[in-house]
Amino acid sequence: MSLLDGRVAVVTGAGRGIGRAIAQLFVSEGARVVLNDLDEAPLAEAKAACDAIAEGHAHVSIGSVTDAAYTDALMQQAVDDFGSLDILINNAGITRDHVIHRMTDDEWSFVIDVNLGGTFRCIRSAAPHMRDVAKAELSEHGEVSHARKIVNLFSTAAIRGNPGQANYTAAKMGNVGLTRTVAQEWGRFRICVNAVAPGFTETRLTAAKEAGSELGIPEASRKASLAKIPFGRFGQPEDVARAVLFFASPLSDYVTGQEINVSGGLQIP
Repeated sequence: MSLLDGRVAVVTGAGRGIGRAIAQLFVSEGARVVLNDLDEAPLAEAKAACDAIAEGHAHVSIGSVTDAAYTDALMQQAVDDFGSLDILINNAGITRDHVIHRMTDDEWSFVIDVNLGGTFRCIRSAAPHMRDVAKAELSEHGEVSHARKIVNLFSTAAIRGNPGQANYTAAKMGNVGLTRTVAQEWGRFRICVNAVAPGFTETRLTAAKEAGSELGIPEASRKASLAKIPFGRFGQPEDVARAVLFFASPLSDYVTGQEINVSGGLQIP
């Protein structure tokens, strides 16, 4: 029996990188998954990768987690397509880097709205399908049928601070506050809420920065980061996905309000 047999998950930002790796791992462990992203082409690629593992276990939803009406529809789709919502993975994220004295209000607000506001909206939108369902089970049966799971993504950059990323690090540490608070609010319903902080992981956000691109990291910064990682390599999306799987699976049914770093031994204050 696989770890996620019978479970239904929503994974935001699932078209690429960590989100795609999570979706593929979940499908391989028996879950049905709704994949969210803004971009149609990578989302189609992610679905194809999931279908290669288990045909029909992945459906797609295109939209922005900055739109409350959309996040409501996203959670409803999981229930309509697969019958329930058991797991929510808040992975969608974006960067717009500038040192703080050059950062615009738009750059600040956009990154906060995607990385922190998106997590908030998705959790709120999931409440009728997770919290309220569990509450009804408790009222009717005196116990819930199974532990439900929320996993929020933050970042080791937020823990230690990172020049040029005041907006991103503020948003990601905000996700820690959300994690700890919702874990307390929903603990009596056996909804486990935890957070995973990737270290330097190879994605489009951490690739070598190209001229004119808003994404990526200067090569000198990449090399400096690598020198600090005891494992001697950057993380891969699959490394993060396995930690997320732990929090999403029955292996962590008595764990909530916690954070874990996936950083290859990087020392963090």
